[in-house]
Amino acid sequence: MPLADHLRELRNRLAKAMLAVVVASVVAAFFSQQLMDLLSSPVPKCDPDSSLAANTGGRCVVLAYQTMLSPFTSTVKVVMLAGLIVSSPVWLYQLWAFVAPGLHKSEKKYTYWFASVAVPLFVAGAWTAFYIMPVSVRVLISITPEVASNFLSLDDLLDFTTRMVLVFGLAFELPLLLIMLNLTGVVTGKRMAGWWRAMVMGTFVFGAVATPSTDPLGMIALAGPIIVLYFIAVGFSILNDKRRSRRDPDAQLADDEASVLDLTPEPVGALDPVPTAHALPEQAGGDSDGARAHRTGGYDDIT
Repeated sequence: MPLADHLRELRNRLAKAMLAVVVASVVAAFFSQQLMDLLSSPVPKCDPDSSLAANTGGRCVVLAYQTMLSPFTSTVKVVMLAGLIVSSPVWLYQLWAFVAPGLHKSEKKYTYWFASVAVPLFVAGAWTAFYIMPVSVRVLISITPEVASNFLSLDDLLDFTTRMVLVFGLAFELPLLLIMLNLTGVVTGKRMAGWWRAMVMGTFVFGAVATPSTDPLGMIALAGPIIVLYFIAVGFSILNDKRRSRRDPDAQLADDEASVLDLTPEPVGALDPVPTAHALPEQAGGDSDGARAHRTGGYDDIT
């Protein structure tokens, strides 16, 4: 396909994907209040009838808007995020339809497996983030002194919730990425097993830095499942390497590593008969004087 046709197809795919996002966002706008309640549910909200003095000491949080445009911008963020998630099957299909014609059959097979596993892993990470957020929020606001109250911007809460969901969802994809690298032959299971100390340490450091809540509970909740999934990926890769070595003993060799040569001699067996060469025209008459004249020591003068 010429370049212009590729660009035209890309434009059409992007237009269909954007149309799906816009339609889903418009539908989500009718449920904006329910979405706001869902995203703000991890926060222990104060009773509207209670006094300000009763809400001190980190017992609860008062949600508020700090600017005049905040109600509009926060609603647009929530609606667009919901539209992006709801329309994900459409724009993911458009992306796949644009890329798939350039893939081989084996690459398409790996892509199907990747997509079928990546979605449940992301959902599991998002559910884990949403499950620990109430505990994380309570830990963070519990250090509030008795003389102060917690006024939290709803925009900050939405950003906090979105970051937690994205960080946990994407972090749960790390073991799947390692498995794909092993299936493509980039890294072996034995090498991944040798990384376990650095992986455990790096996962906890990543959990401490990437978790927006910055509390130990969030770090452990993020690092623990990733470490378990990492060892599952290592076990799968080791089994896959053994299966690959049974089919091809040289599959695990490096590019500059020589394979083991089998120098065991094979039996010669019976000798095959050698066919007699055809006689030259001068030799057709047998051992006549003319034939012997062309021979020297029993051989033809040509040879």
